[in-house]
Amino acid sequence: MSDLPDSYLEYPHRSHGMDHDRYDWSMMVKRAPIKWPNGARVALWLVPTVEWFPLDMGGGPFAIPGGMARAYPDYWNYTTRDYGTRVGIYRIMKVLEDLGLKASVAMNSAIAERHPYLVEEVNRLGWEILAHGVDMGHPHYGGMEREDEDALVRQALGTLRDVSGQAVRGWLSPIRSQSANTPDLVAAQGVDYICDWVNDELPYEFRTASGAIHALPLANEIDDQQMLVTLGQSEADFVEQIKDQFDWLYKEAENGGGRIMAISLHSWVSGQAYRVKMLKEALGYIAGHDGVWSATGAEIVDAFKE
Repeated sequence: MSDLPDSYLEYPHRSHGMDHDRYDWSMMVKRAPIKWPNGARVALWLVPTVEWFPLDMGGGPFAIPGGMARAYPDYWNYTTRDYGTRVGIYRIMKVLEDLGLKASVAMNSAIAERHPYLVEEVNRLGWEILAHGVDMGHPHYGGMEREDEDALVRQALGTLRDVSGQAVRGWLSPIRSQSANTPDLVAAQGVDYICDWVNDELPYEFRTASGAIHALPLANEIDDQQMLVTLGQSEADFVEQIKDQFDWLYKEAENGGGRIMAISLHSWVSGQAYRVKMLKEALGYIAGHDGVWSATGAEIVDAFKE
């Protein structure tokens, strides 16, 4: 006998199939091929992430990956993350600029407030700012009050738009955590693509209370923090994985239509001096192929909609 109450199985949209109506389920192999601008095979989408981890991480239902892990004040972890904003992100920017590549910089609004020069550099390079919440101490999660989450969404988007002058069309939640309300709340504030849902490799239409937006999955495998820090793989392994991923997508695109090569980078990880060589090697390999389109997330979504 189960000890679960009957209410445990009561939830909206319970029916055969998916238990929500956010999008239509589909298999990539049965979709019409995507065509990227100028006949490109692969859209290269680079997402350097710049985050602020408060010394006091605040309350929440779970520990924040990469957050403070020692007794307060945890200067060791705090300054390691702060290194990314002071040093690492500029190394990553230099590598991408030298290779002529674009990026969508995922940024907490607290970073924009504290480091406006960094925002100026993103604008100088013609890159996109991707909203990444207020800071890493304020995750979005099921069970939080809708009004509280709405205030965080408004604060993050309002600050990033004011400081950057950009429209800020995309949203990546802190630690990629959402509540059931997050898509509706960000769409209501003018966001037209979200990156937290990683169930695909290509964009797809995503329904919200404010109308359809798009999901643009930011893969959590080709991610420096996941591979180098969490899984403890070597830099050489990560370079090989990036190349292998690209090679397969590039070949697949011959007959299957356009593909997206998404790479998630963290300023305190790939921005280390001994890892920049790794990054340059991997990205140089990709950029050396014909038919590669370096694009921001917004450009990819716009091309997909066409």
